[in-house]
Amino acid sequence: MNKQIAKSIAEVFNQQLSVDEIEHLLEKPRTLELGDVAFPCFTLAKTWKKSPQSIAADIANQLKSDDIQRVEAVGGYVNIFLNQQQVTQHVLSNILHEKHLYGTNQTAMGRVVLDFSSPNIAKPFSMGHLRSTVIGNALANIATKNGYQAIRINHLGDWGTQFGKLIVAYHYWGDKQAITASPIEELLKIYVKFHEKAEQDPTLNEQARAAFKALEDGDEEALALWQWFRDVSLVEFQTIYQLLGIDFDAFTGEAFYNDKMTAVVAELKDKELLVESDGAYVVELDNMPPCLITKTDGATLYATRDLAAAFYRQQHYQPEKIFYVVGNEQSLHFKQLFQVIDKMGYAWANHLHHVPFGMMLKDGKKMSTRKGKVVLLADVLKEAIATAKHNIEEKNPHLPNKEQVAQQVGVGAVIFNDLKYHRQNDIEFSIEQMMNFEGETGPYVQYTYARLCSILEKVEVPSHDVTLEVLGEQAWPIILLLEQFPNVVVTAFEQADPSLIAKFALQLARLLNKYYAQHKILADDAQQTSRIALCYCVAIILKESLTLLGIESPANM
Repeated sequence: MNKQIAKSIAEVFNQQLSVDEIEHLLEKPRTLELGDVAFPCFTLAKTWKKSPQSIAADIANQLKSDDIQRVEAVGGYVNIFLNQQQVTQHVLSNILHEKHLYGTNQTAMGRVVLDFSSPNIAKPFSMGHLRSTVIGNALANIATKNGYQAIRINHLGDWGTQFGKLIVAYHYWGDKQAITASPIEELLKIYVKFHEKAEQDPTLNEQARAAFKALEDGDEEALALWQWFRDVSLVEFQTIYQLLGIDFDAFTGEAFYNDKMTAVVAELKDKELLVESDGAYVVELDNMPPCLITKTDGATLYATRDLAAAFYRQQHYQPEKIFYVVGNEQSLHFKQLFQVIDKMGYAWANHLHHVPFGMMLKDGKKMSTRKGKVVLLADVLKEAIATAKHNIEEKNPHLPNKEQVAQQVGVGAVIFNDLKYHRQNDIEFSIEQMMNFEGETGPYVQYTYARLCSILEKVEVPSHDVTLEVLGEQAWPIILLLEQFPNVVVTAFEQADPSLIAKFALQLARLLNKYYAQHKILADDAQQTSRIALCYCVAIILKESLTLLGIESPANM
């Protein structure tokens, strides 16, 4: 709708301003009394040597469109009131016709690679890993909605000095029988013990570095231990991913690139980008610290493996973009990584994007695996599902498929609680807040959808070519919001911000519930068909919004 209005205003200007420039200036008025769309004229006053009020009056006198009911010039603004019948017919007919494809870009846009989740093997899947996992999955869904083929990569933390630490810890304190019985729990225990002991005995860190070097050099015993740690970890991770409803196209972790780093280091050397620094090799960068490529003992680093990964992904997938969904604290690392690739002369460095996010805090502090201060995601999901089941037993004890619905609601509550915040914000972990099923929560949106399903199962949904009536002032904001859904989908991808979808879903649910409280949807009158169409369209878009976030929508709750 904004695009159409911008075109009409551009015609008044005789194309002196582009449609995109005008669309960028359009605003939503504070209240509907001031119109549905506003065009401010203040930035034009200096260029056109006229007052904003005069410019607004000129536009108001000339602006005409089938979608516009009337136009008012007020204090330097052009306030535009849309034709409610035309817009209602247009929006609801489109959704009735396109259903869940409404807002989908049907044009193939190429591939987008998303590097997300990426837990460290031999460590539990904590609440700290939730953010990357659900943000990355939602972005992959949103990319698909925007016409891209999303390639989901789980860049497992399965290499590096931490495995040297774990190998040393296993030799000193490992109990094979105990680890076999409870692998992640026992591996975490000895990992934490290593850090406690290393504070008194610094030689343990030297032993760990030596153990990792042996692992890199292919030592059989070290490799066998590493493979065991990796295998038992993946079994536990897959249980979590299955519960969250998340699939990956590849679990190519850091170790996958172990034999691919030599070529990258050689190219850096050939291009005279490698510089020796105290026995190590670095790439010097502009306006930031140098990027460390190899350590003094020749061992590679995180950056070396990420370079190899970037080259592999570019060659293997030929993507339009690569998103790295990794926490704020890694921002410098990715700036360094992207600049190294740029200095190597590759234009596709511009296609690499770090998608940073804030931390999951506990009591205001970052959760720390090495200190044992973790909240396990599996425990949180289990508690969320149990809480959802308790609510069902209280409110709807005869509900079919109670176990399935409890899982959909519990898991949905955990995911939505994360995604409703802008990703760069830190989140204070709180079971109570997550499980509050009133207000700004996933279950609130799910329940609104289920309520609509219970209404719609009693009636026949109208076809897309039926003539619809204007539904009044309380339905109008719903129509305007539904019209904006395709734009929200595009913006969420462009800004890599799933919270835009979550906030949209909350606003739509709130507006619908307000409307529902004051109107009998199935009342037998001239507007019944239009009300049913409205409810059906809202149900479609609520479900699609939750699907984009990676959340299921039970039809009964």
